[in-house]
Amino acid sequence: MSPAAPYGVRVAEDPADREACFAVRKQVFVAEQGVAEEIEYDAYDAVALHVLAVRDDGLPLGTGRLLYGEAAAAKTGGEPSVGSLGRLAVAREARGLGVGAALVRAVEDAARARGLTAVDLHAQTHALGFYERLGYVAYGPEFPDAGIPHRAMRRSL
Repeated sequence: MSPAAPYGVRVAEDPADREACFAVRKQVFVAEQGVAEEIEYDAYDAVALHVLAVRDDGLPLGTGRLLYGEAAAAKTGGEPSVGSLGRLAVAREARGLGVGAALVRAVEDAARARGLTAVDLHAQTHALGFYERLGYVAYGPEFPDAGIPHRAMRRSL
């Protein structure tokens, strides 16, 4: 099994794609990071736009989601033109292959298509450098989320 096999990123349109997104999140957040399963999945999953990275042979490699409009308001300070990127997860075997950056760009493309002018996210502090390289800027104090230190970040589109 070669993790470097070609992959694509797409919007998760059907139930099978959504289940693949949830499976990656369970692997990364629940199994690896110890996030309680009951807080990993939330009401936002039903209204979010989910993106999925899939290897050419069908293996799911990563996922992320975009909240926009009313769903994003609590995470973005109520600014209607700002979306919220969240639940970005890349399977261990796909890390270092550019999957995370491709997922972030897919979320940004979806945000632009919806007329948004910026994207906010809550980054685990160990991932600040990753997001900074993609143009995000940290703001505000560090805060815990699911027991993991985070910082808010934003990128104008």
